[in-house]
Amino acid sequence: MPYLHLLLASLLSGAIPQIVETHDIAPVWSGHPVGFCLYTHKDIQLAAFYDADRKMTVAKRRLDSGDWQRVLLPEQVQWDSHNSIVMAVDEKDHIHLSGNMHVKPLVYFRTKEPLDIATFERLPMVGTREERVTYPKFLRGAAGELLFCYRDGSSGNGEDIYNVYDTESGQWGRFLDTPLTSGEGERNAYSMGPVKGPDGRFHRCWVWRQTYRCETNHNLCYAVSDDLHTWYSGTGVPLTLPITLATTETIVDPVPMNGGIINGNTQIGFDSQKRPVVSYHKFDENGNTQIYNARLEEGRWVIQQASDWDYRWEFSGGGTIIFEIGLSGISPHGEGTLCQTYHHKKYGSGASLLDEKDLRVLSPLDLPPAYPPELGKVESSVEGMGIRRATDSGASGEDGIEYFLQWETLSQNRDKPREEVPPPSMLRLIKLKTK
Repeated sequence: MPYLHLLLASLLSGAIPQIVETHDIAPVWSGHPVGFCLYTHKDIQLAAFYDADRKMTVAKRRLDSGDWQRVLLPEQVQWDSHNSIVMAVDEKDHIHLSGNMHVKPLVYFRTKEPLDIATFERLPMVGTREERVTYPKFLRGAAGELLFCYRDGSSGNGEDIYNVYDTESGQWGRFLDTPLTSGEGERNAYSMGPVKGPDGRFHRCWVWRQTYRCETNHNLCYAVSDDLHTWYSGTGVPLTLPITLATTETIVDPVPMNGGIINGNTQIGFDSQKRPVVSYHKFDENGNTQIYNARLEEGRWVIQQASDWDYRWEFSGGGTIIFEIGLSGISPHGEGTLCQTYHHKKYGSGASLLDEKDLRVLSPLDLPPAYPPELGKVESSVEGMGIRRATDSGASGEDGIEYFLQWETLSQNRDKPREEVPPPSMLRLIKLKTK
């Protein structure tokens, strides 16, 4: 979550971020939230979004200029908050883009000419298992190769597919000969990651979901890899692909269905010894929703409760829901302590100081503002509008600088149309100094 990311960065640096620049990009769709993408590459920035007419748009500028070049792509988002846009740039500076899919045929564009958004072409990738695509993601492998992963199938029945791009031939192929995870036609894995940790390894956690209904999430799992090809349980047991629910070595916490765990709220952090910590929430013995942190210690997962809230987040059904609770992964915070941030419908936002020895909460932490106050003011007069943000998927190369996109929309609506649509909001690029 962008908010928690910058909240934690602000906390650890001890500084209040300062606005360096803002740039208006274009009016954008505000009827419901859907993920936009910002990608900084060398001396240019790319922004991908849905414009005021819901049309997929890519804008480009040089870092030393406020002038944006824009191009429309032949895609239009409907009332579905799953249909985020993702981008990447390869070693020959061709731009790759994918998005606007929720159990739909693959939408993939690539520029014919380096960094030239006017030359986007719609292309297939491998050509098979591309009819029911959701959750596209570009990432880099252990050797720096460009990878693309997605879910093939639907909620409650899906498999995770990984492709790899050959820069010389300009062709995609399968990175893994078999799916990474398989629901065996009865469920699917909702993952967080892979995350490349401070130990140089790739870490991944996930929950299994039995149907489209979010209360059927269950069994928090974890696996680790050195190269994204060969995977191991946390205790080092080699895993046969695809990983299934029967691969019990991966289970961190056997939370049952209707147990208070949900996809989208599992996180991976690391302590000062580079050990992974999996963070999540579930119901406690009294039926209230609490944060938990799990760490491998002497071959077993040790789980510590990290909140004591008198509140139960009762979620159910399908479609994109409003999250009442959010949490970050843990991070080192001074000698012998860790930090974790959260936001809560009832108790607001904050952070906790944890003892690194046993993950026990020591005390609350006072926080500097995550953003300059002026960025937290909603400009729209329409009731229910809120601020949305997208952090930078690329790299500016400037130490202490953060770029992100900011705009305003109404809240999630379980992917159902609204009778009244608010006016478009302005999409802005914001440059912050965080140190």
